[in-house]
Amino acid sequence: MTDTASEGIKIEEVDSVPPPPKARVETASETLERKKDYLEGFLSQKPAAPAEGGDLQEAVIAALKEIFDPEIPVNIYDLGLIYNVEVSGGHVVVTMTLTTPHCPVAESMPGEVELRVGAVPGVGDCEVNLVWDPPWSPENMSDEARLELGML
Repeated sequence: MTDTASEGIKIEEVDSVPPPPKARVETASETLERKKDYLEGFLSQKPAAPAEGGDLQEAVIAALKEIFDPEIPVNIYDLGLIYNVEVSGGHVVVTMTLTTPHCPVAESMPGEVELRVGAVPGVGDCEVNLVWDPPWSPENMSDEARLELGML
């Protein structure tokens, strides 16, 4: 039955409406299988590890140069906070200090150094030794750091 309203709109009355089609639900195995195949080759590749000795030590130093003191716009390596980096069979020992024992990052900086160095391909584990003797002084800074801070 069709009626015409005064505004020109047709109104139709029906007894029933067919149900809408149901959504297709995929199981996790159907949707993730393709992604797993896509990533399989990528995940099976291991990062290229630098050779022992010089190359691995250079890679560790490069990682240390990416860590900056939050109060001074210079990386911790050029700032002279890293006293020694020893590499032996994938085991790295970093001996470092901070500008003062009351440095605000005294608790977090050694952990960040350990995480960053441990992420270098070829490093199996990293040990960070925080020392206070000899104490840090501005003379420990590299020429690049001094130039950056306007001390040259």
